[in-house]
Amino acid sequence: MKKFGLLLAGGIAALVLLTNLGPMIGLAISVAILYVVFKQFLKEDSMLGKVGWGILGGIVLMGTASNIPAIIGIAAAYILYLVYKKWNDSKTVTFEEKFEENDPFTNFEKQWTELNKKEYI
Repeated sequence: MKKFGLLLAGGIAALVLLTNLGPMIGLAISVAILYVVFKQFLKEDSMLGKVGWGILGGIVLMGTASNIPAIIGIAAAYILYLVYKKWNDSKTVTFEEKFEENDPFTNFEKQWTELNKKEYI
């Protein structure tokens, strides 16, 4: 049942990721252009050049803001990563293994043998 839940969550996250792939690419391109514009703004010495780069940066920033749905796609990618990690991490524990871990007599025997080994050394 746990695998079914992971499969369902992974499938939904994959669909959301695929539907938001376009805005994610647009956001990446917009952020890259905004980075270049910011670097050029800092390099510019003249006031007119700074105003020009500032206006261009404002226009690119508005274009970046229009790709806000990409944040949902990024969250879906993260959820898909968590599902992948859980899928590979989960291991089935048999009843005998679970019983041996919680059996107080087995733990007592292990501790008793350790105590006896320490006394005779």
